[in-house]
Amino acid sequence: MADTTREIERKYESGDSGLPDLTGVPGVASLVDKGVVHLDATYYDTADQRLAAASLTLRRRTGGSDAGWHLKFPVAPGVRDEIHAPLSDTVPEDLARLVRSRVRDRELGPVVRLRSERHVRHLLDTARLLAEISVDAVHAERRTGDGGTAQWTEIEVELADHGDPAFLDKVDKRLRKAGLRPSKSPSKLARALAETAPPTHTPQAAPAPAAAPAAAPKQKHRSRPVGKPVTAGDHVLAYVRAQRDALVELDPAVRQDVPDSVHRMRVATRRLRSTFRSFRSVLDREATDPIGVDLKWLATQLGLDRDQEVLAEHLMSALDELPETLVFGPVRDRLTAWSETGHRGAHGKVTAVLDSRRYLTLLDTLDALLADPPLRKKAAATPGKVLAKAVSKDLDKLSGLVTQALDLPPGHERDLALHEARKKTKRTRYAAEAAGPALKAPAEDLVKSMKSLQGLLGDHQDSVMARQALRELAAVAHAAGESAFPYGVLYGREERRAEITENALPEAWRSIRNTAAF
Repeated sequence: MADTTREIERKYESGDSGLPDLTGVPGVASLVDKGVVHLDATYYDTADQRLAAASLTLRRRTGGSDAGWHLKFPVAPGVRDEIHAPLSDTVPEDLARLVRSRVRDRELGPVVRLRSERHVRHLLDTARLLAEISVDAVHAERRTGDGGTAQWTEIEVELADHGDPAFLDKVDKRLRKAGLRPSKSPSKLARALAETAPPTHTPQAAPAPAAAPAAAPKQKHRSRPVGKPVTAGDHVLAYVRAQRDALVELDPAVRQDVPDSVHRMRVATRRLRSTFRSFRSVLDREATDPIGVDLKWLATQLGLDRDQEVLAEHLMSALDELPETLVFGPVRDRLTAWSETGHRGAHGKVTAVLDSRRYLTLLDTLDALLADPPLRKKAAATPGKVLAKAVSKDLDKLSGLVTQALDLPPGHERDLALHEARKKTKRTRYAAEAAGPALKAPAEDLVKSMKSLQGLLGDHQDSVMARQALRELAAVAHAAGESAFPYGVLYGREERRAEITENALPEAWRSIRNTAAF
């Protein structure tokens, strides 16, 4: 497993006077010269520089104390997560998977070689390392195209592990006072790509390869360049683009099993699918419906992990609330084993899905749709009326589902009806989110109302799923000769939880219908 560290640093243009005296920086007791190291790093990317376009860097470096492969993801200005892998001749598969949503089927190859002579100094207080400051004399050599070269010197200040970022502000104040200025490039690679480019060409990532649209739209209208949304189509495409970006950016986090990443990726798929369904007057369904099928498939695959995770957390919390006098046998151990086994199996399946051809083709197809959107006539209209009508239509359908569900007696049929209403609530919420920048307060208020309703309906559905799991767990415990009593107690509490939710729904729904502006 690759090792991940958080890198917090600042870069400066090297001045004529070199590195100033830093012993006067508040908190610094001493500056220790650690000598000079020679670093040799080759950066890898696709021919159209997809990683550079996303501010990602993948390199193989020798020299220094951390020789090996390094993959860096941007977190915030001056902050990156760096993933390390052992030195090898080819790109490690673990790192290749983490950039697959960017690279797709393109080959990773060397694009720039950087050789640096690094003079390292440590800034220390009386007992520990505060930061490492280095003066780097860099020689860059382009490995593609005309093979241009460049040279420069820069100063880099990297915060020590678990250090206080505020300390970098103190160093920054001293460096600026000495006449140094922050580097204009966010990284050595970015500067190397810019300064070694052929004179007539500025490096710029080409758009991702696009799959052919599923079907030619009946009516085509040109889309304006990415920028501030103006038309109804602009607003819908901006929302689609944001969700496509979320899928791509969350992919590495899901592969690394980062908490909540599966949930957020699943929400992005649902938002996309809901947007295609809600705004069929804007985007031609002949092109979007096939994409919706693949999005539903992806959401289902992601749900194998997420649903198990949520249910396990809920049951463990419910068990913690029971008095110890009601907990018999190894119920806690059985729940823990059930949770861990389910999660391991589900996560393995999810990572396999992210490597599948169907998933990668879906990303290509979304790129193609955004590059050449299947806009219908109403896409060119002003957004107010078009978007409001679509949101209102979703709200009316939701009203019918909620009314139908509440008219049914408690039981299985009502549970199914409330689950359908929950799905429609999400779709209405996402439609209002997409329309929010155009419709302002009415859409924003509806989003809040839908979140509230979604919470109630979600609690109800969680109770339905919890009762099903408890029945299965009780049967297994009974077959093993264990007491099934605690599962029965939890089941009864879940029944009461569902009853409370169902009793609260009519008033909550009346309040929403009375205040909705659509």
